[in-house]
Amino acid sequence: MRVLLVGSGGREHALAATLARSPKLTALFIAPGNPGTAGLGTNVAIGASDIPALITFAKEQQIDLVVPGPEAPLVVGLADACAAAGLACAGPTQAAARLEGSKSFSKDVCYAAGVPTARGERFTDVEAAITYIAERGAPIVVKADGLAAGKGVVVAQTVAEAQDAVREMMTHGTMGDAGRSVVIEDCLVGEEVSLFAFCSGETAMLIGAAQDHKRIGDNDTGPNTGGMGAVSPPRGFDRAAQEAALDVLVRPMLKEMVRRGTPFRGVIFAGLMLTETGPQLIEYNVRFGDPEAQALLLRLTSDLLPALAALAEGTLDTTPVTFSDQAAISIVMAARGYPAAPEMGAVISGIADAEALEGVCVFQAGTKENAARELVVAGGRVLSVCALGDTVQQARDRAYAGVRAISWDGAAWRTDIGARAL
Repeated sequence: MRVLLVGSGGREHALAATLARSPKLTALFIAPGNPGTAGLGTNVAIGASDIPALITFAKEQQIDLVVPGPEAPLVVGLADACAAAGLACAGPTQAAARLEGSKSFSKDVCYAAGVPTARGERFTDVEAAITYIAERGAPIVVKADGLAAGKGVVVAQTVAEAQDAVREMMTHGTMGDAGRSVVIEDCLVGEEVSLFAFCSGETAMLIGAAQDHKRIGDNDTGPNTGGMGAVSPPRGFDRAAQEAALDVLVRPMLKEMVRRGTPFRGVIFAGLMLTETGPQLIEYNVRFGDPEAQALLLRLTSDLLPALAALAEGTLDTTPVTFSDQAAISIVMAARGYPAAPEMGAVISGIADAEALEGVCVFQAGTKENAARELVVAGGRVLSVCALGDTVQQARDRAYAGVRAISWDGAAWRTDIGARAL
């Protein structure tokens, strides 16, 4: 199969590495890709949301399957454009992608489907939102209604912090159009995990689970980020618990989407909280997570490509999704100043040294080559340093050894990824 993978981050590097192992793959193109994906296929200088250019390229190259990595292209209609052009796409339609593209739409679907989730309200008026926060009290969660690259959520510990977040998003426009309306939710308490499934129509097939570490600082301090590291499998959430969570949080949603005439097909990533009363939904995402995919896909032993091809046809591959019994950890190395103002341009060294270590692999994200062909920092989250191990402790030790082998001026990372899993 000739495959076009869309995206440029660590998730896409991990997807490219996974797809490259498939015996069914004959050609892999990545648009736009990064220096890491260049060794696995052919990078194409087309932006992930440049839908017309992606379609033209896919037709010219006789692409058999388009694989979307990030959410933004799906929310602006990549799958619909593929369908109109007669191209297979392993992702949801624009209407179904609203599950991630609009927090308020997702809430409405949850309420209609009976999916357990926090009480929440949508606001387009700043003063009404501020009054609601004062009435509900804290802790409380403020979410940008639209896409904000994983940074549009503030878990506020005080009323003042929540009200400031509303003003920042709605008045000062820190999240752009995504924050012109906000969803304010009660704060769920428990252990947060990420659940992944292949979905088509009313049917869901479990992929697996991981646990992300969202905040920038150790011990979950500081602002939310796109994710600073992940562990797979998560502690206390085995396959039986994952299947049970699908029954409660995903399959009812799929039925409701069919009822609305907007059936979902693709990968569902359900962020959920394991509370004292059972799992509750935090949010739906319509693609693999980042950095969860880097850890999860490292453990995958079955062929991903036929599963994605089946999704594009509106069916599910009947071949079981299988994983190694090993543990995997992904540690994000970020640029100094991330997430607010990451510093760019520093020269990166040591990736080959890290990958020479047993069980370690490095996925690139915010990188590019400078005029001297040196690898340099070009984004907030720069690398995902990942490792497999027979135990979480071994995977963690290996991953941090990989981190220590890599350097650039201003490199930053959390030192406690995987600590909770121990």
